[in-house]
Amino acid sequence: MTTLRSTLDASGEAYTANRAAQEAALAELDGQLELVLAGGGEKYAARHRARGRLLARERIELLVDRDAPFLEFSSLAAWGTSFTVGASIVTGLGVVSGVECVIIAHDPTVRGGTMNPYTLRKNLRALDIAKRNRLPVINLVESGGADLPTQSELFVNAGKIFQGISELSGMGIPTLALVFGNSTAGGAYVPGMCDYAVLVDRQAKVFLGGPPLVKMATGEESDDEELGGADMHSRVSGLGDHFAVDERDAIRIGRRIMSEVNWRKLGPGPSLPADAPLYDEDELLGIAAADFRVPVDPREVLARVVDGSRFGEYKPGYGTALMTGWASIHGYPVGILVNSRGVLFSEEAQKGTEFILLANQLDIPLIFLQNCTGFMVGKSYEQGGIIKDGAKMINAVTNSKVPHITINLGASFGAGNYGMSGRAFDPRFMFSWVNAKLAVMGAQQLAGVLSIVGRQAAEAAGREFDADADARRTREIEEQIEAESHSFFTSARIYDDGVIDPRDTRTVLGMCLSAVHSQTIAGQRGYGVFRM
Repeated sequence: MTTLRSTLDASGEAYTANRAAQEAALAELDGQLELVLAGGGEKYAARHRARGRLLARERIELLVDRDAPFLEFSSLAAWGTSFTVGASIVTGLGVVSGVECVIIAHDPTVRGGTMNPYTLRKNLRALDIAKRNRLPVINLVESGGADLPTQSELFVNAGKIFQGISELSGMGIPTLALVFGNSTAGGAYVPGMCDYAVLVDRQAKVFLGGPPLVKMATGEESDDEELGGADMHSRVSGLGDHFAVDERDAIRIGRRIMSEVNWRKLGPGPSLPADAPLYDEDELLGIAAADFRVPVDPREVLARVVDGSRFGEYKPGYGTALMTGWASIHGYPVGILVNSRGVLFSEEAQKGTEFILLANQLDIPLIFLQNCTGFMVGKSYEQGGIIKDGAKMINAVTNSKVPHITINLGASFGAGNYGMSGRAFDPRFMFSWVNAKLAVMGAQQLAGVLSIVGRQAAEAAGREFDADADARRTREIEEQIEAESHSFFTSARIYDDGVIDPRDTRTVLGMCLSAVHSQTIAGQRGYGVFRM
């Protein structure tokens, strides 16, 4: 492989402007993450602690191995909505007793840990990550159930949580429920369907109907402990596998269970030198473009992400708007596809298709680094077959069986999002740099298209075109699309697994690669019809 050599001018105007823009965006991200960490706020956190209980993130910190990292998913879920940012649940990837696990923790300081539509999306995405990557799941349960005013958006699809837990168990993937508080109504099925259930004395409340509902339905008088307490479920109903005297005891038992499941990864471990890149990852802040229309030099990015800054480029002289090649990250061999200019032509689509086929033959995971404004349009390109060439690449992405990990570095527009393994194509993990944008096209282009269509419609109808009204609509549409393509907006809707600091790219990719190797790594050995 060739060792990449950086030509970055860290004192230049472009670098300085890019870095200033990234630092401003990261400051905005940090402000939102502070809100996420605060949960329901100091008032409700203090009330929770006064009851002798740990906060959700404190439980996670005690659960994961000492000094082990925790890769949080969907931190900005529900951002920009009427719901609390973070969506009253914490999900992520952590190591427990040496086993990589997906952790799902209710935050009882946010409306009692009740589930709103964004909570549901976030929970289901965490279960999907566990299923696709063969990762055990640990649920830290304390929830008041559904946020009832939004039940119409929850009830039907909420059943997929129970379906997901049951599927994992059926696949032989361990599932645990550590119940710290309420787990009522439909939520009672979480410990009921997990392989292991640990209930905390005098705190866990697991029942289909609480005392008031039982009184109304049957006339029977009962209290919480008789209906669903830890002692009853451990000695009488048999729902509880382990009785914990307090929260720390429950976490200790959970860690012991994970140490006893004899879990083994199916994929190979790191096989190449995991030496650090030759160049400082901090410089990625000045490499990431402040304006998505300005190309990012992929060699400068890779030189700060891949092991030893080594990269074996595939077809370097052909289809140069898409850079492809082989490298390793934290010792894991990978194939990388990264956009070097915004638009993909037929040559890039053909090259990308071939490279994806090769990676599948070699059983090597693929990293897609998106910075793409779409496939090229125009008469000569349509006549040259851009549709069928783009279809080849999308076909290859669709039928590829090796793990895909996607990061949006700057722009992910149009069919370029599809060809570069966007969310609809089920990458194992997908993250976005804080400056990234996601939309059908750029705000100015979209507004301009609608303006042209409006003008043509007026001409066809024989009426006068109102230029002032069109200018107002254009401004409004540009503002709307600019807001809707923002990384916070798209991440809030779980279109990715989180917004990250560019400097964390290598670490995030390393953790994701380790996780995907919990599953078998095997490529596709047959593809569908390619339109030649």
